[in-house]
Order: sequence, then C-alpha cells, then structure tokens
Amino acid sequence: MSVDSANLRWLVLGASGFVGSAIAAELRARDANVVTMSAPRLDSSATTADAIVAAAHSPLISSVREELCRAFTDIDVVINAAGLATPSDGESQALTGANALLPAVAALAAHDAGVGRVVHLSSASVQGHRRVIDESAERSPFSAYSRSKALGEEALELLLSSTAPTSVVTVRATSVQGISRPTTLSLIKVAGSPIASVAAPGTAPTPVSSIDALAWFVVQTGQHAGDVPAVVLQPWEGLSVSDVLTAAGGHAPRRLPRWLCRSVLATGYFTSRLLGERLHGPIRRVELMWFGQEQAPGWAEAVGLVPVPSAAALLEKAHQAH
Repeated sequence: MSVDSANLRWLVLGASGFVGSAIAAELRARDANVVTMSAPRLDSSATTADAIVAAAHSPLISSVREELCRAFTDIDVVINAAGLATPSDGESQALTGANALLPAVAALAAHDAGVGRVVHLSSASVQGHRRVIDESAERSPFSAYSRSKALGEEALELLLSSTAPTSVVTVRATSVQGISRPTTLSLIKVAGSPIASVAAPGTAPTPVSSIDALAWFVVQTGQHAGDVPAVVLQPWEGLSVSDVLTAAGGHAPRRLPRWLCRSVLATGYFTSRLLGERLHGPIRRVELMWFGQEQAPGWAEAVGLVPVPSAAALLEKAHQAH
C-alpha cells in the first residue's frame, strides 16, 4: 500500500547527478511537489561507523546540519541521491565525506525537521564478491568506493534509534545503466567487440538494471504507507550475463572456460592489490560480465513493488544509438 506521491512533499538531495536527476524526473512525471537541492561537500578521515556518527554530531558539522534542517522543513520524504560514484578511485576524505558522513548528517537533519522518511541510495557493491546479494547486514566491501558506501550504511544503522520516528531506509542500487552513462557506454563498446565473453554456459543471473526502474522503485519506497526495512535491495530485472551482452552488443558473446576466467581474475586482483587497488573497479566489471551475481528476493518482491523490467530495452537502444 502506498500514498499518492502527489500528496507528499519531496526533496531530492544531489538532484543534479545521474541517479538524483532521474528520481526528480520520475517525481515530476507524477505531478509531485518536489524540491531539488545540491549536496553540501563534506570531508572525513573517519574509518569506523562510530567515528562517522561522532563526526555527524560534532560542532564542526552543526552548521551543515542546521542548513539541511531548514531545507527539510515541511518536507515529507527526503531522498539522498548524493555521493561520489568513483568505483576506480582510491581512499580519500572527500569519498568518505560524501558517501558516509553526509548520509548520517542528512538523517539527523531530517529528524530535526520532522521528516517522515529518508531514502538513502547505497550500492550492492557493499556486499562485494558474494555469489548472492541480499538485504542482510553482512557486508564485504572490496574497494575504496564500496568501503565508503558500507561505512555510510553502518553509520545509519547506529543512528536508527536516535532518528525515530523518522523512517530511514537504505536502498542498495545494483549495476544501474543509463543511455548516456559512461559505464553504459563502456559496456556497449565491450559488448560489441571481440572480447565480449561470458563464463560458460553464460546463463548466470546478473544484477544489471536500468535507471528508470531504480527511480520508480525509490519513489515507491519513499511513499510506501507501511513500515519499510532499514535496508532494501533494488529488484532484479531478470537478465543473464549473455542477455546483457547480446542486448548491448547486438550479438551473442563468446563462452569461455570457467577455469580460465577464474585464473585471469585471480591474477588481476593480485596485481591490483600491489597497485593500491586502483584496478579493482575495472576487474570487478569483468568479473560481473563473466559470472554475474545472483540476487535473493527481498522486501520489494514480498510487497509487490517490482518495476517493469527495462534494462534490456535500454541497452538495445544505447547500442543502436552508438
């Protein structure tokens, strides 16, 4: 059950970004009352969730918290789509500030302002190389980016009791594609090239998804009338690794022996660790191309909030356009 989005007042934090702009467009298409806001830039050297929470409560951050509180006044749902999406970059205070500290400060400010629900955009990458991703609190980040997103989730967990009665929901986005997104354009190039390949037999499920489906799901989550779990996973769009490369490249991919793929990945990750993990992002994309990653059905499936699959059509359109 959900409330009509047009009857709610929405604020999208980080609305100029890839995800934020799509969510704002989805809300406007529903004639919702939506306010957009650029995210404040924060830096943090914290390495634990406790330290993030302490920083969010510190006097040094009080002016930012107050600024956000004023912006959130009379808002029903705040969507935090802000953050740094830099899977290939190394550790930095800016990365931690954007992906871990800001969510905590925004949640506290929303509580101060009496906001009913905060929806924070995280990433399924916080569960790393697990064969099946889910909505559990188990995290195994493998890169600077995924560690910063995991830290943000952990900080929000610690804050849940202090932000009541504001509902704080983390949505773990999967491998989201968009017509003009650089990662999608890279996928189109790879899929159309001779290196397009999958680990045999090529039927493994993949978390590749579409920005339209994510935007729809985030809005539905924000307006859901009942309780929502603290962490929810973006629903699977039903694609296999072969489906993705065929849609993106216009032809079926080559099938490689699984042992060969495993050997190449092991060598790649070893080399990347020697280089300070700078190759972890690209190698992880190759791993997902070959082996995919399964998703466990979660809250969305249980309550019937599953978007119409559109990832394959989006990839086909992107392929035709390029």
